[in-house]
Amino acid sequence: MKYPLIVDMDFPIAFLDKMEGLLGSEFSDFFSSLSLPAITGLRVNTLKITTNEFIQKSPLKLSPVPWCSSGFIVGTDEGGTVQVSPGTHPYHSAGLYYLQEPSAMAAAETLAPYPGEKVLDIAAAPGGKATHLAALMNNTGLLVANEIHPKRVWDLVENLERSGVTNAVVLNETPQRLADYFGEYFDRVMLDVPCSGEGMFRKSEVARTEWKPELARSCAIRQSAILEQAARLIKPGGHIAYTTCTYSPDENEAVIDGFLSHHPEFNLDIFSHAPGYYPAKPEWIGLPPEDRLNHAVRIWPHRTQGEGHFIALLIKRESSAKYLENGQNKAGLYLDRLSRIKGLGKIKSILDEFYRANLTKAFESSKLTIDGSYIYYLMDDTPNLTGLHVIRPGWWLGSINKERFRPSHSLAMGIIFDQAKHILPLTLDDKRISSYFSGESFPNSGEDGWILISVDGFPVGWGKRVKNIIKNFYPHGLRRFT
Repeated sequence: MKYPLIVDMDFPIAFLDKMEGLLGSEFSDFFSSLSLPAITGLRVNTLKITTNEFIQKSPLKLSPVPWCSSGFIVGTDEGGTVQVSPGTHPYHSAGLYYLQEPSAMAAAETLAPYPGEKVLDIAAAPGGKATHLAALMNNTGLLVANEIHPKRVWDLVENLERSGVTNAVVLNETPQRLADYFGEYFDRVMLDVPCSGEGMFRKSEVARTEWKPELARSCAIRQSAILEQAARLIKPGGHIAYTTCTYSPDENEAVIDGFLSHHPEFNLDIFSHAPGYYPAKPEWIGLPPEDRLNHAVRIWPHRTQGEGHFIALLIKRESSAKYLENGQNKAGLYLDRLSRIKGLGKIKSILDEFYRANLTKAFESSKLTIDGSYIYYLMDDTPNLTGLHVIRPGWWLGSINKERFRPSHSLAMGIIFDQAKHILPLTLDDKRISSYFSGESFPNSGEDGWILISVDGFPVGWGKRVKNIIKNFYPHGLRRFT
């Protein structure tokens, strides 16, 4: 048998043959790496805790990811098992870290947004790169997180919420609609395109079983079309991070080469290379090895601890207006809709009453908007979103029903411990933690009212004390039933 080590994992033989032809003498090491366990990674959420503080608290065995200062590989025991389940630990529920494949952490690090910038993540679900971008932006500026799939967009919302992201607008739109609407509006665009997923074969049975030899080419056509729209969304001087989790040169070097040949206003930018980054392969598409395409990078599972990844950083040197018909920015500032709501005075008084009773933090009325019964807090530069399919126009604070304000889980996760006046501080060894996460109520004496539930000083959600019982307001969709 030609490939005996991993036949039980159903790796497509045509894929292995292709990689052997591309890698030559290096294929043996690559092939051996495919039989190794997939890497479990986590990225510390620096919106809530510093990396050093997390290391001191972490119950997990961690080793650093070389290209991400907040990224770590979760260690295993001698049998290859992670002793503490990182996905069910209370610190995960508190948003102290995001479980993310190590190679995927390179994307946001490469795009490297500054605080205060306008950033777009075109295909943002489930939220790994979007939450990373928000952390690098320190929750300032504007992050537009878009997802075209109507179901996956809610996974994105959940992960942004848990991570305490407060500077995001969440949209459910096509790339072309975004480009038609915004024009050259953003400083940076994250473009993690749908791909054939070859780099995820080691960890994804679905990717292995759905792969076909012709898949890469069809993906490349789609990727090129999305990249065309991304080009329309970037300001002169701005950057696009084009990333895939596939080895296919059709989807990587060929897409970038084809794009650059039609867009003289763009070039490949050079970014800092970390250990584990290797130059792209222009020779795989018939170009000299020294071609500018080698400014892009590949990550290989046989050379580092991560799955397969490709990253190219594109810089826009001048406006596309002379190359494209539609290059104008249509996104004016968001209008203050709250000022035009009937019964505004009553709404503001209800909110003010909640703030005074429960928070040390106040919210400026000029940055509030209401959609139905939902109250949102907008960033300073929130654009006019009229006509777009908006999932969240800003930070969801809560809802008003029957002249009462009910705080959202998003509000609990977006504030810090000392911004709440009434707190139930729990520790990891407190049995009430599991009761809370399973949706149970439990006794607790004190005054009636809203209570912020926390674990080791980090919020995890709301409760409401009524006659010495904490009623549970942990979201139903997040509850763990055992």
